[in-house]
Amino acid sequence: MDDNGSLYVVDCKQHEVRRYKIGDTKGTVVAGGNEEGNRLDQLSTPTYVFVDRDHSVYVSDCYNHRVMKWEEGSKQGIVVAGGQGQGNSLTQLDCPQGVVVDQLGTVYVTDYSNHRIMRWPKGATQGSVIIGGNGEGAQSNQLDQPVGLSFDRHGNLYVAEYGNHRVQKFNIE
Repeated sequence: MDDNGSLYVVDCKQHEVRRYKIGDTKGTVVAGGNEEGNRLDQLSTPTYVFVDRDHSVYVSDCYNHRVMKWEEGSKQGIVVAGGQGQGNSLTQLDCPQGVVVDQLGTVYVTDYSNHRIMRWPKGATQGSVIIGGNGEGAQSNQLDQPVGLSFDRHGNLYVAEYGNHRVQKFNIE
């Protein structure tokens, strides 16, 4: 939800994100909605959404292996993480899931199939691995299919893992 009380819903089958204002029954497409594809006005199985204070919508675009930013009212998005095909280099993602953006515009994303959490500063062409990246596993330095992430007010990062059925807390300062 945003600060106006609008609800944002990811529809992975329709490859779009809709915003529902209070009282809406149909919602408004705010990202994607132009069938499945890899153009800047399309998504391919979007999975998670984050809305910033400017009402820009960040979408993890799983099968395009990228995170897209859609500014309010725009007809196409901007790639803010990944977008260089499927892979495990620092310029690539492999089915991104959870996404959070801080006040500086830094994107934090769960890189599901690479078993890592990546950080992409605003305007960066590559990210850095901040958690995991040591193969799939259950050790303290490993993740197994991370899906969700969230920061608390103290700056701790919580990561939910599908493969390990756990939530871990990290101090990334």
